[in-house]
Amino acid sequence: MTTERISPPLIGGEREMLRSFLDFHRATLAMKCDGLSEEDLRRRSMPPSTLSLLGLVRHMAEVERTWFRRVINGEDIPLVWSDEGDYQVAYDASGAKRSEAFDAWQTEVQHARRIEREAESLDVVRHNARWGEDVSLRLVMLHLIHEYARHNGHADFLREGIDGTTGA
Repeated sequence: MTTERISPPLIGGEREMLRSFLDFHRATLAMKCDGLSEEDLRRRSMPPSTLSLLGLVRHMAEVERTWFRRVINGEDIPLVWSDEGDYQVAYDASGAKRSEAFDAWQTEVQHARRIEREAESLDVVRHNARWGEDVSLRLVMLHLIHEYARHNGHADFLREGIDGTTGA
């Protein structure tokens, strides 16, 4: 499987740029996982860490779900992998299946895209109970770009450690 990654435009409106950069980073994570076996995707960075590419995919499903569905859309739903609200559970992919993780992630990405498209503007404000603060859709999109960029850096090292592949 080869992931198509479209570069963000060099000129555009704020919302278009945020959408494009977020999708660019989503595609980057998928590219880092392309062509790897389920075992490779579960390979941990270094003990005792549970960090793996599949764990990052699971984590980003939680992040998408939390920020777009739980915060912006106000849905009263549990996390994908923890009914107790433990965000760390997603990182442990030792028994995880590729299809389950990627299906959950893609489902949450599709919900996120729909919620963002349907929002009146980037100035939509909702309460983030975990932070105890109000946040805008603009902040959520910027936060997700930051979250993906940071974790894509982790994915660079994980992928290189698996098969020597660099770049992307």
